[in-house]
Amino acid sequence: MPYNQLEQLIAEADVDSIKAFIASHPEALKVNTSFNVSPLILSCYYGKHKITELLTQAKTEVDFFEACSANKFEEVAHYIYNNPEIVNQYYDNGYTGLGLASHFGNEEISRYLVLKGADVNLPSDNEFRVFPLHSAIAGNFNNISKMLIENGARVNISQKAGITPLHSAAKNGNIELIILLLEKGASVDAKNEDGKKPADLARENGFLEIAEILS
Repeated sequence: MPYNQLEQLIAEADVDSIKAFIASHPEALKVNTSFNVSPLILSCYYGKHKITELLTQAKTEVDFFEACSANKFEEVAHYIYNNPEIVNQYYDNGYTGLGLASHFGNEEISRYLVLKGADVNLPSDNEFRVFPLHSAIAGNFNNISKMLIENGARVNISQKAGITPLHSAAKNGNIELIILLLEKGASVDAKNEDGKKPADLARENGFLEIAEILS
């Protein structure tokens, strides 16, 4: 089956063609894409919200990780009620439900997962070693970032290439999160694998006043 065709249609957000394709190949919704995620989660990564809803409605059952990604709170709650341990299990691409919810900015689900025991300091089980806090800060999701920190997320953890939360906040010019991280002990001297400090990334992205503060 030409399942890679579905990937292309999702990338193009071609609603009519997707409807026609899944009508002919409904089993394609159960097969992971070349990115090792389901078509539904792929649509979330592309930010194609209409396609996400279309694929959600087309599936007979949305799994836990798809629900965390697509912001389906009731489904997430149902899975946790039946299997509490799922909160710290990994999806095929190496991310936990909290990692996915944080990445996609799903605040209510992120809070609920933490309430139900999700480990805020559990990194992705892949080469990137991304923590939920990294994902939330990279996406400028301030409320999720604050919630994770309030629940014990370590502020000096580093992901692949030595990137810390402060590196990401500085790169984004997010002064609110920068202040919060500094108050919680984030190091301004942390260097990534290129030898750059948070101030360097702020300066490179045009946030000169922030760079001065961090220097």
